[in-house]
Amino acid sequence: MNDSAETLDRLVDEWLTVPDVAERLGLDASKVRRIVQERRIIGVRRGDPRIFVVPAAFLVPGHLANPAQPTAPHADQPWTVLASLQGTLTVLTDAGFSDEAAIEWLFTPDDSLPGTPIEALRTGRKTEIRRRAAAEL
Repeated sequence: MNDSAETLDRLVDEWLTVPDVAERLGLDASKVRRIVQERRIIGVRRGDPRIFVVPAAFLVPGHLANPAQPTAPHADQPWTVLASLQGTLTVLTDAGFSDEAAIEWLFTPDDSLPGTPIEALRTGRKTEIRRRAAAEL
C-alpha cells in the first residue's frame, strides 16, 4: 500500500462501494455512477483488486441533507448526498486538488475548526469550509 492510501485509511473511518452507496441511497448503481460523474461525490480506487469506494461520511440521513434546516428525524427517511459537498468539491478541484487529495483535505483534523472539514460541512458550516478551500488556490 502506498503512503497516500495509508493516509486515507487513517483518516476515513468507513468506505462504501458503489453497490453500498446505491443501497443506502435507494438507487440503482447506474444512478450512483451518474452522481459520481456529476461530481456530487468523489471516491478513490483501493484494495486488491482495485475497487472504487466513497467515504461514507459523504452521505447523511435525509433529514440532515441541509443541516441549516433540520427537521425531526424519521427512521424511514432515506439517506442522501451531503448537500454542501458538491460546491466544496468544485472549489477544491479549482484549487488543483485531485480526488484523493480532496478526500485527504476534507478528513484531516484541523485544530482551528475544531474537527475536520467534513464534520464542519455535516454541521452546516459550508461557508467557512469553502472559504478555507478557496484559500488553497
